[in-house]
Amino acid sequence: MSGARMSALATLRSQIERIETHHHDRVALGHGEVDRALKGGLARAAIHEVFCEGRQGAAATGFVTGLAGRVTTQRPLLWVRQDFSEIETGALSMSGLAELGLDPRRVVMVRAADVESALRTSADALACDALGAVVLELWGEIRQFDLVASRKLTLAAQGSGVTGLLLRMAAQPLPSTAETRWMLRAAHSPPGSVWDVWGAPRFDVELLRNRHGPCGRWIMEWKCDERQFSEPSAYPQPVAAAPAHRPDPALLQQRRAG
Repeated sequence: MSGARMSALATLRSQIERIETHHHDRVALGHGEVDRALKGGLARAAIHEVFCEGRQGAAATGFVTGLAGRVTTQRPLLWVRQDFSEIETGALSMSGLAELGLDPRRVVMVRAADVESALRTSADALACDALGAVVLELWGEIRQFDLVASRKLTLAAQGSGVTGLLLRMAAQPLPSTAETRWMLRAAHSPPGSVWDVWGAPRFDVELLRNRHGPCGRWIMEWKCDERQFSEPSAYPQPVAAAPAHRPDPALLQQRRAG
C-alpha cells in the first residue's frame, strides 16, 4: 500500500473515531423523564429541530435558548436569523437572553437576507469547531431546506462536534436527518394568584422524533439560575418564617388570655 493511501486511510479512521466519540457525547437537560428518553441527554455534534406555530414563537425561542445554554458551555453561540423572521417576530432581546441564563457576550447574531444565505452560513459555522452551537432560525415553509440541505448540516456538525439547533416557526415537519424533533407550546401557569405563580418559564414540549429512544410529551420548566430544565414546581403557598429574635405572637396571646 502506497504512503498516500495509508495516509488517507489513517485520516478516514481518525474522522470516523471523532464522529463516533461525538455521537456518544450527551448533555443532560435536567428533566428526569426527558433525559431518560434521550438516553442520558441531548446529543452534541448533531442537529435538533424545534417546531412551533407562529404565535408560539416566543415560547420556542425561549426553549431553544435553554438548549443552547446547556450545550455551549463556555464556547460562543452563533444565531443565524432569516430577515423575514425578524420582521415577523421582532429582534431578539439581549437582556432577555441574559435573564434566561445565556451570556449575551458569547452570542453572535447573523442576519441573512434569504434562505440560501442562512443555510450556507449555518453550514459553514457548523464546520467551525471553535463554536459551541449554531442556531438557525427560519420562518414558514421553505422548499430549499430538503433532505440534501439537512444532511449537509448534519455532516458538518458530526465532523466538528458543534451542535445545531433549527428553530422552525410556522412550518410543518418534513423528513430530515435530525437527531430529535420537538414541537413547542407555552405551558399554562399553575392555578393561583399572579404573585404566587410568578417564576420560571414553563414549556409544553412534545418530542416527535427521537432516533435512539422513545417519544413523549412533558411539561418542562426552565431554571434560569441553574441553567437547566426540571419537572414543574408545585408552587406551594409561601409562608414567612417566624423571627428568631422575637417571641411567637400566638404564644403571647395565649399567655395574656390565661
